[in-house]
Amino acid sequence: MTKHLAILGSTGSIGVSTLEVAAQHPDRLCVVALAAGDNVELLARQVRAFRPEVVSTRTAEGAAKLRALLGAEAPVIGHGDEGARAVAQCPRARIVVSAIVGGAGLLPTWQAIEAGKDIALANKETLVMAGALVLREVQRRGVRLLPVDSEHAAVMQSLEGHRREEVRRIVLTASGGPLRTWDRERIARVTKDEALNHPTWNMGPKITIDSATLMNKGLEVIEAHWLFDVPPERIDVIIHPESIVHSMVEYHDGQVVAQLGMPDMKAPIAYALTYPERLPDVVPRLDLPRVGRLNFHEVDRVKFPCLDLAYRALAMSELAPAVLNAANEIAVQAFLGGRIGFYDISQIIDDVLMMTAGGPAKDLSAVLDADARARDGARELVARIGGERRG
Repeated sequence: MTKHLAILGSTGSIGVSTLEVAAQHPDRLCVVALAAGDNVELLARQVRAFRPEVVSTRTAEGAAKLRALLGAEAPVIGHGDEGARAVAQCPRARIVVSAIVGGAGLLPTWQAIEAGKDIALANKETLVMAGALVLREVQRRGVRLLPVDSEHAAVMQSLEGHRREEVRRIVLTASGGPLRTWDRERIARVTKDEALNHPTWNMGPKITIDSATLMNKGLEVIEAHWLFDVPPERIDVIIHPESIVHSMVEYHDGQVVAQLGMPDMKAPIAYALTYPERLPDVVPRLDLPRVGRLNFHEVDRVKFPCLDLAYRALAMSELAPAVLNAANEIAVQAFLGGRIGFYDISQIIDDVLMMTAGGPAKDLSAVLDADARARDGARELVARIGGERRG
């Protein structure tokens, strides 16, 4: 049976990998809608290859450029929030791949859920910012929320066929990023290019910096808390540089169930798209003798303070994770722009959490308001730090 897909974030790394999976299995997956940002040239190539019926860009200028590139081949083209909504709620789509990076992915993902679409969730910020609200809406609409992050896909598979009440803890693995073996003094001087040089995964710049700070693991702890209804004190993170064991579940009899595979995002993407079935030959087979050795280490929380900030946000209030995420996005953007140093990222998040601790997440408006206030606070701190650096 062919499943019809809409992709939010089609030109990002997850979107591109999703389209590669669809191209491998055209008898099972049909792309009917695409939303992208500003990479209009790549989006035009995707439209020609997959012939979706609805497409959206971030801006009106991008939409006009796309129409000019496609000419008579152009489908319905929208832009901005309304264009993303049209893609998220495309009538023919059965499942929506939520792959927009950052907090910008929350609203269109929510709109897809409102329209009764199943969600393949790569945008972890959706649950970080509004986990309780999103899960209530998922339950109310009777849709499925399937994780695409390799760690959460691994946990889902490690829970299959087991009793949830027998789970002792979830163990999320982390590659450790490009700075794992550096000392704190060297990390403090890291350049943007060095921080973007990930040894294992090919990701966009924001997610790669989150990997370098380990904030990606902090966000994944929050996401796992909501996805699997496990308290944060029973979610652990360990460093696994080879990225072969994607995560584990420990049961109360001491047994541990893990999911292993090559570090390739096409595997969890395909599993989410066709769950509970598996598509054949999506990624290369795992050759353990060739891998040779699997290593595991404790997280150095002094070198990587962002992980503890995520646990702290979970303990503070329902809105604090949204504050954490917003401050992190602004700080990472500033680091990539050369305006602040690496450890300024965690300091800004810490300061914004203290200034904007949040409160109850009564509705989506409360979440978006907390997000906006946190971004304003983070921008003020970035400007102050930038001024001090120039002075």
